[in-house]
Amino acid sequence: MPRSHGSFVWHELMTSDIDAAQAFYEKAVGWTGKSAGMTGMDYRIFSAGETMVAGLMSIPEEAAKMGVPPNWTGYVGVADVDASTAKIKALGGKVYKEPTDIPGVGRFSVVADPQGAVFQLFKTVTEPESYPAPDTPGLVGWNELYAVDIEKVFPFYAEICGWKKLDAIDMGPMGTYQIYGNADQALGGMMNKPAHMPMACWLFYVNTADVDAALARVAGAKGKLVNGPMQVPGGHWIAQATDPQGAFFAVVGQRPNAA
Repeated sequence: MPRSHGSFVWHELMTSDIDAAQAFYEKAVGWTGKSAGMTGMDYRIFSAGETMVAGLMSIPEEAAKMGVPPNWTGYVGVADVDASTAKIKALGGKVYKEPTDIPGVGRFSVVADPQGAVFQLFKTVTEPESYPAPDTPGLVGWNELYAVDIEKVFPFYAEICGWKKLDAIDMGPMGTYQIYGNADQALGGMMNKPAHMPMACWLFYVNTADVDAALARVAGAKGKLVNGPMQVPGGHWIAQATDPQGAFFAVVGQRPNAA
């Protein structure tokens, strides 16, 4: 399916130990990692089969001095990075890196919504003709925002990304889980962050054919289960974990061997 404005087009891990992180995700989720061949920078690409799905890099020195921990971030495709970045400033968001070109690849900026959740904007040089179905194993199939207040922050994302509210799920004391998407499909969900979570952030879910098998691999590679497995509306199961360097990630799929 074609990529469009407002879709997540890339995901990226910044880590404190690039070799260990590559080894972990190769074992835990079955990705293959290799160098992107960039001059002057050790940037690596994770692939699921023949499909490139995510990037891997060391935490930049400036970010490390600011105390930025290992983390995953998502890139949202936009028609004009400069215009969207300027609009983010006008809407009360923050810009951590002004629009910058990656020669032969595209243009990006690093930004945050008005409640502090960091993400990136991206415009590719060449738009791919097609992309695997979003539930393909190994792809990042769900993008979840833990917000301070989803009702207040949603208009920001609607303006910047063109997202629309889809189904809203009542989670009782945990509040509302708001599914969102663009003109093509559901992209993820938003909820108010738990009180123990220090700041708003994004969490990304990797598709897997067997959640229990994936969690066994995560444990075998010295990752840590944080929450789950738990079943969600629609019949899928999810589990949240951290890699050995502390980056927060999740898996989503079925439990074919569950009792």
